[in-house]
Amino acid sequence: MRIINPNFSRCIFILISLLLSLRLFAAEAAPEKIYKTMKTASQFMLEKASYRGGFVWSYLPDFSRQWGELEARRSMIWMQPPGTASVGHLFLDAYHATGDEFYYTAAERVAGAIIYAQHPSGGWNYVADFNGEASLKDWYATIGKSAWRLEEFQHYYGNATFDDVGTAEAAKFLLRLYVEKLDPKYRPALTKAIDFMLDSQYPIGGWPQRFPLMHDHPAKDHADYSSFITFNDDVAAENIDFLLMCYQVLGEARVREPVIRAMNSFLVTQMGQPQPGWALQYTLELVPAGARSYEPKSLHTPTTAENIQQLIKFYRMTGETKFLAPIPAALDWLESLQFATHKPEYEGRSHPSFIELGTNRSLFTHRRGANVSNGEYYVDYTPGNMLAHYKSASIINVAKLRADYQDALALTPDQATANSPLKAMGEIVLPRYFTLGKVSVSDLNFRAQKMPVADSLAEQAAALVAELNQQGYWPTPLYYTTNPYKGNAPITRATNDYAATMVGDEWDTSPYPVNNPVKGISTGAYIKNMGVLIQYLQQQSAQ
Repeated sequence: MRIINPNFSRCIFILISLLLSLRLFAAEAAPEKIYKTMKTASQFMLEKASYRGGFVWSYLPDFSRQWGELEARRSMIWMQPPGTASVGHLFLDAYHATGDEFYYTAAERVAGAIIYAQHPSGGWNYVADFNGEASLKDWYATIGKSAWRLEEFQHYYGNATFDDVGTAEAAKFLLRLYVEKLDPKYRPALTKAIDFMLDSQYPIGGWPQRFPLMHDHPAKDHADYSSFITFNDDVAAENIDFLLMCYQVLGEARVREPVIRAMNSFLVTQMGQPQPGWALQYTLELVPAGARSYEPKSLHTPTTAENIQQLIKFYRMTGETKFLAPIPAALDWLESLQFATHKPEYEGRSHPSFIELGTNRSLFTHRRGANVSNGEYYVDYTPGNMLAHYKSASIINVAKLRADYQDALALTPDQATANSPLKAMGEIVLPRYFTLGKVSVSDLNFRAQKMPVADSLAEQAAALVAELNQQGYWPTPLYYTTNPYKGNAPITRATNDYAATMVGDEWDTSPYPVNNPVKGISTGAYIKNMGVLIQYLQQQSAQ
């Protein structure tokens, strides 16, 4: 029998009580501590991490290396969320939560970087380089060109892109900043962004991936895909969203017809029976087309699911039943494509992503080789051994889509459009907060810490106050890294198997996961943590 020392038990009880007391004390973090933590973290990000007001996604603590979707040079800034514009949105959110002019001034510094990065046409590229275009071209010719799986960075177009929300995110930030104080110095850049959306729209209503149009980087089996009508990465949905904001807030009457035309493009691009789905992109003749090497000419089930959701939204905006009419056939088609069983080769996914035109057969993408010089992607009918970075099988909840459709169908047109943005030209105030709880999943290096369910918002805020380090940032594990650029890759066929890995051999500059991540500075973590603190301040002010 073990005899427990009563004094030891008493000490343990006192220690637990003390820890609980400290936890309760920490949970009641005073607003002054929250304000100080927010400002310290924001000063660090602005004065230490940013480059002339612009940001990438993550940094080593000594800033010897930094990354957006790829490794970036110190003079570069990233436009894809959670990059430069995402931090600008956060600064405006913090300004609304605290009333501190520091955050408005910080947002203005971000705006300066965004306006510098704005293409003459009015949109934005993925990245910009304060060292000038020659430096950016050199980055594309080295690091970008060597990223085997990130083909969109292997060629420098010199134009702007709608891909990965970069242009929409920057345009929305400029809109918010302009309407905050109606400072006329921001109106020209905002007007250029609106013009860019309208100038780049095809007559049929869709948008290309990049604009002004370029055709100088064709694939082996099809023309340059950047001019194709694009649904990938919510290009059309994001553009519609921005134009509606301009209609509601600025009273920009000229954007209404383009918005309606964009909605109608979802109808005309749906394929007919027996394959009533949508593709990732289309030629101007409305024929589905391939894009990157692992995006074959096909119909795409995730895009079909996303477009169904958009059609439901369009009905709620317009009350026009033509937007509901195509949905049942698309739902039935998706339902017919479900895998019979979740076999290991499908990795728990419910649907094939790519469907062959004319046959309804599932297509699966694979790769062989080791880098951009000796590697290649190919398509066949065999599941399994799927790409790590771009699965050719997806999870689609058809039952949820069908329920959403039934809910919309039950509404009369008047009921559906009760809160339609199309009924409120120039009458709507933008939401005060854009980033609370929102961090782009495109940031591979950021993974939100899962707080225990029992932790209150106050406890989360108190923990963040305690975790901010002396330098002024929240140390965050950087789960992804990249191989440094080391020159042209060998053309000799590799013997190692990189078919299902995130990265190829040492010449591949694509990001890949690490087992023992170093701790560094994460823009996504900063945005997420600041969002928690802002929510805590809101909670306190409501009490």
